[in-house]
Amino acid sequence: MQDNMITLGADRSIIDSMLDHNRRALIDTVQGVSEIDARRQLVPSLTTPITLIKHAAAAERIWFQRHWAGLSESECDGYSRRDEGTFTVSDHETLVEVIAEFERASSKSRRIALRFGLDETIDLPVEGTVSMRWTLLLMIQEFARHAGHGDILREQIDAANSVDTALL
Repeated sequence: MQDNMITLGADRSIIDSMLDHNRRALIDTVQGVSEIDARRQLVPSLTTPITLIKHAAAAERIWFQRHWAGLSESECDGYSRRDEGTFTVSDHETLVEVIAEFERASSKSRRIALRFGLDETIDLPVEGTVSMRWTLLLMIQEFARHAGHGDILREQIDAANSVDTALL
């Protein structure tokens, strides 16, 4: 998919475009990765290529479905607690399925976000009063950071696979 990031115009268009750009960048880090490599644990944390995507889907639900739309956990279309469970991928889930889950959550987030102006606010127990602008910028930061993590994991996977191939 071509990235047609908007660089000029109204704040909302630029912010929404940058968020979509970073969503795509995160997905791009796992394109072409095997199911085995997607689950390869290369760091001590729960972070793997597939869990980054799963976590991103949960972040979408937490911030847009739970916080902004006011849905209960049971009304959300997937995991939406703020804990390490956001990194949990079951053995039967494929990378393609987890990417599709993230894309569905992102689509729902876009629809929810459009119901609010950038300066509209909500009150949260941890963060206090936050605006939609702040939430969108937080998500840009979140996905950009995780795309960077994904890039590093991908470099490690590609390097290990090229060594394995060279040994054959």
